[in-house]
Amino acid sequence: MKFAHILLIFFAFLSFQTQVNGQDKESLVQFSGLVLDGSDEQLYPVPYANILVKGKSRGTYSDLKGFFSMVVEKGDSIVFSAIGYKTIEVVIPEEMEDDRYTVVQLMTQDAVNLPETVVFPWPSRDHFKLEFLAMDVTPELQERAMKNLASETLERMRSEVIADGNENADYYLRRQAREYYYVGQQAPMNIFNPVAWKKFFDAWKNGDFKKKDK
Repeated sequence: MKFAHILLIFFAFLSFQTQVNGQDKESLVQFSGLVLDGSDEQLYPVPYANILVKGKSRGTYSDLKGFFSMVVEKGDSIVFSAIGYKTIEVVIPEEMEDDRYTVVQLMTQDAVNLPETVVFPWPSRDHFKLEFLAMDVTPELQERAMKNLASETLERMRSEVIADGNENADYYLRRQAREYYYVGQQAPMNIFNPVAWKKFFDAWKNGDFKKKDK
């Protein structure tokens, strides 16, 4: 008798768990799209923009081409933010029947005016005046300065000077992010190409899709 009760409770729990999983699966949506700079007619991708689910500890960021993809739930509020751009909030429709939702999110630049900061290597302006007036700029120093600022010298330095630790680390992290971003999934199709989208919007604005009289 006890074994029958245990078996009945087990099947009841299994049925309940299946219903819960089914409900959760129905509410999940694959949210993908592009984050572009819509400040003017020139549409550029916004790399490394933060895409976060409001009120939840989940999110992702856009790649170098502005593409992103993440799993969300119907009714979630998605917050788009990036340095130098206004924060935008998008709500996933609850009544949608499809399990995929794609957007082209345009972000506008947000100018922030910071107070001017002047840094001097001297304690005060008076000390700077004394050092500047006492400086003896000989013709030899002038000639050396002209050589150091020549375009050929600057071009040679750009090609010969190796990258420092910060630049190498930044390059490595970007390459690693590109490699890991599509692990276990198919790479994006050309429909998410920002250049193609720009041509489409330009043609739309120019009226190329309007019916013309024969």
